[in-house]
Amino acid sequence: MNPLEKGYKRVNGIQLYYEIYGSGKPLVLIHGGGSSILYDFKEVITRMESRFQLIGIDLQNHGRSEHRDIPETFEQDADDVVALLAEINIHKASFWGFSNGGNTVMQIAHRHPNIVEKLVVASAFYKKDGMMDGFFEGMQEATFESMPEPFKINFLNLNPDFSKLENLFDKDCKRMQTFEDWEDEVLTSIQSPTLFISGDKDVMKPEHTVAMWRLVEDSKLMILPATHGTYMMADFDGSINENLIDCTVKEVEQFLNH
Repeated sequence: MNPLEKGYKRVNGIQLYYEIYGSGKPLVLIHGGGSSILYDFKEVITRMESRFQLIGIDLQNHGRSEHRDIPETFEQDADDVVALLAEINIHKASFWGFSNGGNTVMQIAHRHPNIVEKLVVASAFYKKDGMMDGFFEGMQEATFESMPEPFKINFLNLNPDFSKLENLFDKDCKRMQTFEDWEDEVLTSIQSPTLFISGDKDVMKPEHTVAMWRLVEDSKLMILPATHGTYMMADFDGSINENLIDCTVKEVEQFLNH
């Protein structure tokens, strides 16, 4: 599994890192908070690179991309992704965002509707009360020690500067600590065909994913027997549910191709 192309583009004042796998219709992969392209999408890329052009992007502060001295926002991430795609001459694509990346791709569809072919929103949220009880309270008290160890190892493998890892943790935490509920209009404005996915034991309540699905006209919904993301990637302990991931990828492919 080797990228056909990888590198940096200067976008909105910083260097953003990207990788391209496979060929076919473009599908942009947007990772979650604290993560990176391959940490979240390795299993997906392995299964889909023979049929799609997969474009993974490390968002600001994450993976190999640079940081800027401003707070992280989903709106900024959305604008960064679109600006990077323009640099590599992608003017229309489908998007698959996981976790915070799901929030980012919804903002892309809201802010830049013309670039979006189809949208896969995996394990995302738009209101605080959609998260499992205690989630935001826990974020207020989060310390660097509470950051999952696999995230730390993954980041330092890509970017062996410890101060940058601390920066990532601080910025990600602040984004959650200061998150304000979105207006329904962000979702009702989405014009492109959309597939919502989450696990029945995810960090957002299944009811919240259902509520989002109801707001986006003609969207599709898939709730799988899974925790956060285990329907598309390895669990924190490294275990992989191959059958479940196969099922997810098959459904996403079908959605993207029809």
